[in-house]
Amino acid sequence: MSQPHEKGSGTTFAVGDPVTWNSEAGWVTGVIIAVQMADFPVHGYIHHAGSEDPQYAIQSDKSRHVAYHKGGALRLVGEGSQS
Repeated sequence: MSQPHEKGSGTTFAVGDPVTWNSEAGWVTGVIIAVQMADFPVHGYIHHAGSEDPQYAIQSDKSRHVAYHKGGALRLVGEGSQS
């Protein structure tokens, strides 16, 4: 797994990294399945991303739902996470 480092507005991660984030339903864990380095549409909404501030597609371990977040909202599982 990659070692995160500071860049842009948050930490960067790689495909395959296990992460956790705080959702409306509480802490969720999942795996990064894609890294977006440019603006991209999802369900009619444009998510903003760039090479210095990517967005990550994360598949939830529990629901299999795919969420999109910037690095600042994510933590590697086992590194100060709530999981």
